[in-house]
Amino acid sequence: MKLIFLFYPVKNLKESLAFYREKMGFEEAWREGEHTAALYLPGTDVRLMLEDEVENEGLPAGGVFLVDSVNRYYEENQNELNFIKQPVDIPPGRFAIFKDNSGNVIRILDFSNEN
Repeated sequence: MKLIFLFYPVKNLKESLAFYREKMGFEEAWREGEHTAALYLPGTDVRLMLEDEVENEGLPAGGVFLVDSVNRYYEENQNELNFIKQPVDIPPGRFAIFKDNSGNVIRILDFSNEN
C-alpha cells in the first residue's frame, strides 16, 4: 500500500484550483472532467487531488492509497474492515473506501484499467 494522493473535497473546483496555483504555487498534474483535478506537490510523488463536494458524497479529506488489486484487498479484508464503498470502476481502475477504527476515511485504488 502506497500513499499517492491527498484528497481534499472543495466547494468550487475552479476557485480552488486558482487558489492552489496562484497562492501555493502548485502546478496542475491532470484533470478528470469538470469535478476532479490533481496538482503536483513539490518534492514528492504524492499529488493533491481536489474534487467537488457534490461528487465526493460528503466524505472528509484523507489519503488515497495505491494497492495491487482493490478487488483482492476487499475480498481479503471485507470481514475485518468497515467498507463504506464497495469496489467500483473508475477511469484508471478500481476504487473502494473503508474507515479505520477511529472513523477516518481510507480510500484505495488500483490502476487495473490503464494500458
